[in-house]
Amino acid sequence: MTAPGKRIRIIVGRVQLEAELRKTKTADEVYAALPLTAAISTWGEEFYFPIPGVHDYRETATTQVKVGDLAFWGAGKVLAIFFGRTPMSLGADPVPADRVNIIGKIVGDATQLRRVMEVSTIHLEPG
Repeated sequence: MTAPGKRIRIIVGRVQLEAELRKTKTADEVYAALPLTAAISTWGEEFYFPIPGVHDYRETATTQVKVGDLAFWGAGKVLAIFFGRTPMSLGADPVPADRVNIIGKIVGDATQLRRVMEVSTIHLEPG
């Protein structure tokens, strides 16, 4: 059995969640960039925000994501958090606008982020 990955804390308004990062170079660079407070953009039920200085190694580049996934989009240099349907969704699963590199997953109920979609900033810190 492999040891669990690094954990981070995600805070948006009154919602606080934890996420476990995968053991990838991109995830390690995101972790190294913390703590971070950034302005949130939304696309359907996806938050995305810039994380400067992170290189996308594209270890897991895919358009197949699930609710709760954290993914880095290298072309935009942003981290995306999927918590529901996006404008490209055909079913219940989110669909990113482009291939993203999955770097982790929220531990618990990612749909709680629906309650704070009006909040303009997100804070990430080592967990």
